[in-house]
Parts: sequence; structure tokens; C-alpha cells
Amino acid sequence: MKCNWDGVMPAVFTWLKESKSGTLEIDFDETQKQAAGILKTQGKGGSSMSGLVGSGTLGENSYLSTKQRLLLLKSLSEVAQEYNVPLISGASAETKEELSKIIEGLVKVGVNTIMVMPPKTKAIPSDKEMYEYYALSEATAKEVGVTIMPYNNPDAAGYHALSTDLLLRLSVLPKVTALKISTIDVSIIETLILENKDLKILAGVDTVTVHAGLAGACGGITGVGCIFPKASVTMQEYVVNGEWNKANKISQALNSLSYLDAQPLLLEYLKFAMGIHHNDVAGGLRTFGKKLTQQQIDDVHARYILAKERLKVLDLIS
Repeated sequence: MKCNWDGVMPAVFTWLKESKSGTLEIDFDETQKQAAGILKTQGKGGSSMSGLVGSGTLGENSYLSTKQRLLLLKSLSEVAQEYNVPLISGASAETKEELSKIIEGLVKVGVNTIMVMPPKTKAIPSDKEMYEYYALSEATAKEVGVTIMPYNNPDAAGYHALSTDLLLRLSVLPKVTALKISTIDVSIIETLILENKDLKILAGVDTVTVHAGLAGACGGITGVGCIFPKASVTMQEYVVNGEWNKANKISQALNSLSYLDAQPLLLEYLKFAMGIHHNDVAGGLRTFGKKLTQQQIDDVHARYILAKERLKVLDLIS
């Protein structure tokens, strides 16, 4: 599948339910239903989400077993195929050899593009080691017929960001189709675009969608867009058309929630907001992650209401 990176893509939540024994398990039907609802939503200009990101940070990835994750992605691939968009998911490993095996497994369940995280090592890898890690993942992608997206996320990696020099070297590898940059400092995006205007760069933090577009990003991967997809898609339409004032009004309307996308508990916060939005508060609080305090619950609820009220004024509640 040819990927069109000029747009916004939802990093969908993995919905959970209680099993007969009282433990939490993946609710595949509800997860598919919510993903489909997001993908079918159109912006004011008639465009839709351009991809589907599954089993990421917001998809409980850190808490899923390999078997659970592959089953989840297989179910999401059915939704992605129905709406003719690529399925994207991440991969990270300690060694480049382990990474290759993970990529091969993801391909078997229908993933089209692999977001490759930096290696999970205690010692900070050198640029040479980092390049070899990504180069082998690119070679593996070529063998199995998919593409990769180097994912620059220093918070998740636990050490410094990938250098612009390394990112530029990786970007010209044949199976590297785009770069994902998760930072509130969009100057790195502008620096990369100045070096190569043809680069496809996706922003990974909701608070900087408009600023990233100004810097040259072609799109973004969104968590808040799962809750308010019409607003997210419409904002990207304005960014693409250079209608910055209109795009910024939506960004400001979403900001009370977008702020949560840059917090350590972004999974728990945004998933609860999704539960409020779908009148399923209990479901929104079901997570393999941390349990929210009452103060945190009240804060997320207030932030959701504020964003919803602002978006109603802009006619952006789907």
C-alpha cells in the first residue's frame, strides 16, 4: 500500500473489558468500532484521516504481551483495509537483530509501515551504532515489503534525541518513507526541511501541530484527534492550505486537552477523556496503566468540557 503522509493519523486507544474472571482483556470489537468511527469522520473540507496507528503509547503498548499486540494489530488491519489507509505501528529492541524479528512479525499481521524507535539500551549508542541499527531495520523492511519511519522520541528512548545529521542520513535510505519527530521544539523540523525540502515529517505532539506545519511538517500523529477527529482533520486542512489563523483557532480550542498529550500520563488522561466523549466513563478508566486519582479525574473532565465547548462554537463536534 502506498502511504500518503500529507495528513493526520490517529494513534488509537486499545479498549479493554472485564473478563469472566474479573481481569482486564482487550475488547477487539470496541477497539475496531472506535477506530472505524475515527477514520470515517471528515473535516470541513471533506478530507479524512490518512492512516491508522495501532498499539502505540496510547494503545497500551507498554503493557501488552507480544501475542496480545499481534492479535490487536491483526484486528486493526481489517479496519485499515476497509478504509484503504496504511496501518502503522512501532518497534523497538535492544539489538538490531531482535528488531528485525519484530518487524517480520508485524508484517505478518498486516502492518504497512513500522515506526522504529531508538534501541532500548542502558548505554547510549554512538551515531555509528544507531545508524547500523536503523540500516538493518531498513534492509529487513525491504525484504518483507514494507516501509519504516524512524521515530525520534528522546523521552521514550531515555537518552538524547537523534541528531539532525543522523536523521538526514537515514531519510535517504530507500525504504525510509517518513520521519516522526516527537518534540515541542519544532526547530528540528525546520532544520531538516531546509536541508531536504522533499522530506516527509510527521509531528508527534498535539500541542505543536500548527507550529510543526509552519516549520514544514506534512502532517502528524494525534491522540486528541481520536476524541475530536473532525476538529483534528479540519485543522490539518487549514495547515495544508496555509490558513494559519483558522488552524490556530482550532489549536487553541483543543489546547486544554492537547496539553495532556505531552504529559507522562498521556495514555491514562486521554483515554479517560475518550471515555467521557463516548459516555463510557468506566471504559475510559480501564487501563493496564496507572489508576487516576480523583483530582486527576476531575481535571481531565474539566479540560474535556472546555475543549468541547470551544469546538461547538467552531462547529467542529462530529
